[in-house]
Amino acid sequence: MQRRLDIAMALVHDPAVLFLDEPTTGLDPEVRADMWSEISRLSADRGKSVLLTTHYLEEADQLAGQIAIVDRGKVVAKGTPDELKRELRGDAIHVDLEREYNGEVRGAIGGLVGVRDVVVDGRTLRARADDGGRAVPAVLQALESAGVTVSSVRVARPSLDDVYLKYTGRTFDAADAEATTR
Repeated sequence: MQRRLDIAMALVHDPAVLFLDEPTTGLDPEVRADMWSEISRLSADRGKSVLLTTHYLEEADQLAGQIAIVDRGKVVAKGTPDELKRELRGDAIHVDLEREYNGEVRGAIGGLVGVRDVVVDGRTLRARADDGGRAVPAVLQALESAGVTVSSVRVARPSLDDVYLKYTGRTFDAADAEATTR
């Protein structure tokens, strides 16, 4: 209710530009969806320009016409959600590993044709492939041959999370941890 009240108070003076800072933080999924609908309505039906800051990239993808990714105080990427995702070419492959492995993972899939941008972070392997569905069997075979046990694998079209990782080189959690230690 507080978030809704904040937006209602911001609209009392009928501003042309509405600034929203993390408007759905802490909301349950149903209320978040309602908030997204209201923000979209304000923009589409009432002609409001909405400047939204958010750590929820799904939210930015849903609501934003233009996105700017800011890292360490600098804009590192900007464009429409679709433009930014198209830059990544291909599918994201996410592999959850049974445990952490040293160099076995990178060595196992480093030579696979069509697999690129390989990142191993703890028990997670992320890579890009032009055709993720066709690349997964080869990735799994290479990992198995190297003695790497896989817990799960998924293939996804590029997301804004992938765009963020590309431009910043780290997840939001890692960025938050880095900011906390400064």
